[in-house]
Amino acid sequence: MFSIAAAYAGYRLFWQPQTPATQQAIEVLVPKGSGISQIASILEKNGVVRNASALAMAARLSGYDRQLQAGKFSIPAGKSNLDILRLLRSGQQVHRKITVPEGLTARQVASLLASEVDLDSAKFMQSINDSTIAQQLGVPAKRLEGYLFPETYNLPYGMTEKEIITVMVQQFNSQRPNSFNQKAKQIGLSAQQVITLASIIEGEAMIDSERTVISAVYHNRLRKGMRLQADPTIQYIIPDGPRRLLNADLTIDSPYNTYKYAGLPPGPINNPGKKSIEAALSPANVPYLYMVARGDGSHVFSRTLAEHNRAHQAFNRYRREVARQKKNQSRGGADANK
Repeated sequence: MFSIAAAYAGYRLFWQPQTPATQQAIEVLVPKGSGISQIASILEKNGVVRNASALAMAARLSGYDRQLQAGKFSIPAGKSNLDILRLLRSGQQVHRKITVPEGLTARQVASLLASEVDLDSAKFMQSINDSTIAQQLGVPAKRLEGYLFPETYNLPYGMTEKEIITVMVQQFNSQRPNSFNQKAKQIGLSAQQVITLASIIEGEAMIDSERTVISAVYHNRLRKGMRLQADPTIQYIIPDGPRRLLNADLTIDSPYNTYKYAGLPPGPINNPGKKSIEAALSPANVPYLYMVARGDGSHVFSRTLAEHNRAHQAFNRYRREVARQKKNQSRGGADANK
């Protein structure tokens, strides 16, 4: 009789399901430094187990009480105390699938990640601007702007800021063209300059087929000693961008102001994707020195300043017409509401 009672008690303590099998999985955060009593209490409060004391006892009897990991876990329904302890012991944490688009600045990447995983955006930026970390990761620059590769990542909850940065830089290195160094040498640019140029192309291009042509415009201007006059570099230095640029913005005294200073800025202005990096390395064979946006994401490319001015005037007419149509539509809506 005693053995039957003991077996039943053992079943309830170790193997009895704690929640109905039909219930959805429950996500639980186990803070760093938590002891078994605190962990058991957290699980009970979140509805993962029925009795915190029973879970703590099961942990001590099984020897798991000092082997449980901190982090965020997804506890499936219908699991026993022993199942739950094994899961917490394994360290198999919740993962978040996060897509980092091309062309985000490091600060924008920090904000995106902070909203999805347990990340301190200020610490993230400190690591981005730490030249020692850049050196440890083999990046030929004093900061890591430009080297956070845009990709979809499956990140476990609880990674440190430096660990996430390391994953992104490693992805950059794995996606960088095999001929990167050779091509950079052929076009007379350092690795850092290639990524800087790629980031400007990324900031300018909205249509993939134009990337190599935009690259050619900048390469041609660099060869002739002309200022790049690249709007994305101004967007990088204004505090309230992105927005329509004003003439006053073009006079800001910053080494990133390519309207004021010749050559490439001192570093990347965003984190470019593979297509822009390839475009920076392999510009189209075209004679263009100028470009102006059409307003639909595409550009008009010109060889001479006179051609460029005509294209610019056409764009201004288009912009005024769009503004006029919007104004008329607004008036029509106001009249309809009278």
